[in-house]
Amino acid sequence: MIDFLTQNVWLIWILVSVLLLILELFSGDLFILCFSIGALASSFTAALGLGIIPQLISMALCSLLSIYFIRPVALRYLHRNDEDRVSNADAIIGRTGRVSAAIEAGGYGRVAIDGDDWKAQSADGSQVEKDAWVKVIGRDSIIITVEKI
Repeated sequence: MIDFLTQNVWLIWILVSVLLLILELFSGDLFILCFSIGALASSFTAALGLGIIPQLISMALCSLLSIYFIRPVALRYLHRNDEDRVSNADAIIGRTGRVSAAIEAGGYGRVAIDGDDWKAQSADGSQVEKDAWVKVIGRDSIIITVEKI
């Protein structure tokens, strides 16, 4: 087994490249992708029969070049509207939902939106009946502010 690995070091570099790609799936910032490209370049260096020092130099050089040249292009192409994209609970603002428990005048009730049930209050403090449709206009922690539509 050891003989096989020493004769086929390029396979180890391919495995490292694939593992780095899997890690990139969890991070999403395209930084680990650059190291995966470097490991892929090292696999070519190993396949040519060069030693470990040229392989490591190839890894470092290709990773560095990828960080400076490939990553910015990929970020521009893949993350075009990052400024406009909302996430987490902020994405609920502007959505419509159905009142699942009546909102009391000056108090709270519940609003169902896409299977989630949110604690809600009326924007103008008025009462909103059960089963009425409302639009989310604001959020304060886990309490949403709605207006009747």
